[in-house]
Amino acid sequence: MNSLEISVRRTLSPKALPSSETLGFGKYFTDHMFLASYSTKKGWYDARITPYEPLPLDPGAAVLHYGQALFEGMKAFRHEDGKCVLFRPEFNWQRMCEGAERLCMVAPPKELFIEGIKALIKVDEAWVPKEKGCSLYIRPTLIGTEGFLGVRPSDEYIFFTILSPVSSYFGGGAKPVKIWVEQDYTRACPGGLGSTKAAANYAGSLKAATEAKKKNYAQVLWLDIQREYVEEVGTMNVFFVFDNEIVTPSLEGTILGGGIRNSVIELLKSMNKPVVERKVKLQEIRDGAASGRLKEVFGTGTAAVISPVGELAAKDWNIVINNNEVGPVSKKLYDELTGIQSGQLPDSKNWLLKI
Repeated sequence: MNSLEISVRRTLSPKALPSSETLGFGKYFTDHMFLASYSTKKGWYDARITPYEPLPLDPGAAVLHYGQALFEGMKAFRHEDGKCVLFRPEFNWQRMCEGAERLCMVAPPKELFIEGIKALIKVDEAWVPKEKGCSLYIRPTLIGTEGFLGVRPSDEYIFFTILSPVSSYFGGGAKPVKIWVEQDYTRACPGGLGSTKAAANYAGSLKAATEAKKKNYAQVLWLDIQREYVEEVGTMNVFFVFDNEIVTPSLEGTILGGGIRNSVIELLKSMNKPVVERKVKLQEIRDGAASGRLKEVFGTGTAAVISPVGELAAKDWNIVINNNEVGPVSKKLYDELTGIQSGQLPDSKNWLLKI
């Protein structure tokens, strides 16, 4: 695809826009989607915006049989002047490229990824919420579509993006979540897919998450295969605020490094906070809670931005963190990030891209 030309076919049956009070997360989809196709013979071709509709797939498609599927999660925000912005889209494109290399897929070029998303949002701009705490969630997805039965990489791919208006996970007065420490199932192992945003990772997490919810816990805290070190919390990265340092597990191949994690580390450094990336033992967390050294725990991710943790529990123990209240570090980071995203605070790090 030498020069990016995007054809547009608009829907003949536009949907009514949902009210901000009913949004929730991932319940509604906009009127259109962006797609581009790839084959080893043609390269990338046929960049297009179409009505939101089912994808035609060969029953033998690689995505259905061999799991060649990657996706990203990102957001667009509407500022008070009415203009829309993307938050760190190059981070998401780069992560998709790294995941595609691991799964032997062909990632879309940066121009196709970013300009396709921008063009789609321009078509569906009316869906970008105006209300505080709301945003447009963006789901870029890459799948193998060649029909064949044989274990090898697909020769054909579709890159597509869908949009969903969402409300905030973390409103005023939100309570910290309760987290179950998972000691039976594991999310990833060394040499596996833990550091990629592969669809298979999420399928493998459903059993533990479902069982945790039955116990009235919002998510699970994943451990390494020895059940000794902390890795992630649910679908988010995790931070621990001790009295002398702020720690997040280092990325060593089994953890998916998120854009909000990366942003939080940059913000903490700019605040001269002692943030450290290293391996974290579960016992260190329990000892820190017992001694009072552990002040806060919070998760970071695109959907929730910052999600404070008020309780960690396992089969035979539980600990309450910061009296089950939102801590000052969590609050400060949430205010900083959402302030930058919404345009209420200056974008000193050039994280925003105007659409």
